[in-house]
Amino acid sequence: MQLKQLLQAIEVTNGREVEPLEIRNVSYHSQKVQEGDLFVCVKGYKTDGHKYLADAVKRGAVAAVVEDFQDGIDIPQYVVKDSRIALARLGACFYQDPSSKMNMIGITATNGKTTTTYMTNAILENEGRRTGLIGTVIIKNGDESIPAELTTPESLDLQRYLNEMVQNDVTHVTMEVSSAALELHRVEGVNYDIVSLNNMSKEHMEMHGTFERYFEAKSSLIRNASENSFAILNLDNQYSASLVDKTKAKVISFGIDSKDGYVHCKNLDLTTGRGKFTVEILKPFEANGISYEPSEFDVELAVPGLHSVYNAMVAIIASLISGVRISTIQETLKEFSGVPRRFEFIYENEIKVVDDHFANPGNINVTLQTLDFMDFEQLQLVYAIRGQRGATINRENAEVIVEWADKLGIKEVIATRSVSHTTPKDEVTDDEVKAFLDVMEKANIKVDLYNDLPDAIHEALSKANKGDLVLLAGCQGMDYGAGIALEALNKENAEVK
Repeated sequence: MQLKQLLQAIEVTNGREVEPLEIRNVSYHSQKVQEGDLFVCVKGYKTDGHKYLADAVKRGAVAAVVEDFQDGIDIPQYVVKDSRIALARLGACFYQDPSSKMNMIGITATNGKTTTTYMTNAILENEGRRTGLIGTVIIKNGDESIPAELTTPESLDLQRYLNEMVQNDVTHVTMEVSSAALELHRVEGVNYDIVSLNNMSKEHMEMHGTFERYFEAKSSLIRNASENSFAILNLDNQYSASLVDKTKAKVISFGIDSKDGYVHCKNLDLTTGRGKFTVEILKPFEANGISYEPSEFDVELAVPGLHSVYNAMVAIIASLISGVRISTIQETLKEFSGVPRRFEFIYENEIKVVDDHFANPGNINVTLQTLDFMDFEQLQLVYAIRGQRGATINRENAEVIVEWADKLGIKEVIATRSVSHTTPKDEVTDDEVKAFLDVMEKANIKVDLYNDLPDAIHEALSKANKGDLVLLAGCQGMDYGAGIALEALNKENAEVK
């Protein structure tokens, strides 16, 4: 592509004459630069791409986009106010706006992005659509998948993946959109047909600083949506509900508690942990030439949890907007087995064992709310204290547990530092332990604290009696919990036999 054509996508502030150069590729990583590249100097949290411009020139860069002009560089430099925005727009231009050639579904939330995208993708696939999926776990292009490095890829990489999907005849792409991606302009230049913000709670304060800034980043996906798109908003969540009149998109709102939206989830039965409910279309709406009149249909979920019901509602509405048959939605959700560590039943015999990510107050609240719907005798809670995330998140997590303690009969918690199963970047500090213990002590909840994860899990299993539920709760520290528990239970069962 000619440099002049590329630079029309961005606003250059230094008025330099555009050289008649042919650009073979766009790059922001100096070590990946090849002859004929346009190099974009991006300022990151840990390093500054301007430092590597000289190296990029040595490797063959023929022009650069910079925020700060660099002396002693003998290739043309084009100055912009924000090189991250420039990178995103250059990527979209270079790959010829691939998102406009497919149906794009952008999912954001504090909790449930991964499950919701997987659900939506499964429904679309079963309807016979050729799909792409971008998120925390994988990047899927039709029948091929590669492991993901970021929840939402860097803008240039994202545009490249989308272009590859276009080349592979993908028609529908479902993607997780993280708050980091929104704040760092990674999805700038992506044209979404459907966007959703399902829930909001405190998380990622280490990046955004305040909850207000976090919400501002998250909500920008909805606020910036075009008049040609649809926004799916959850009226039961005050933050999602507040955006109903803050977007040009056609809003399709829903609720379980609220009946004020277009779609309502009624007759919810969570006694087994797995939701059964009726989807009720309350108000008529039209999408992609299909008219939906007031009506209802039943849904059964294979995945457990109240949060799964909310995730399913987003997936169902996104599928209806995409023209999927109701029968396909029903059949898919009845078989969809979920994503690991999202309220996952790993053992169901005389006792039940549930493995849950339990990351932040919002996630914990909906997990414990689900338990309140379920039938079991006693709850054995094993909590892996969050490491290297600060005292505040552990204090707030503990406070949510305390709020549910009376309802769920929690008088004792088995906590662990998970020393044997964490890396230095997740190592639990004394302050983080103290923050958790202080809240529990004030609530008169006894805490049995173990250094090692296996000891904590074995203690919970030894206390569990017939009809009890063991909850393996926590983020990085509990990632190995399911394997430890299953090994212990299988060994016990083998000995009994």
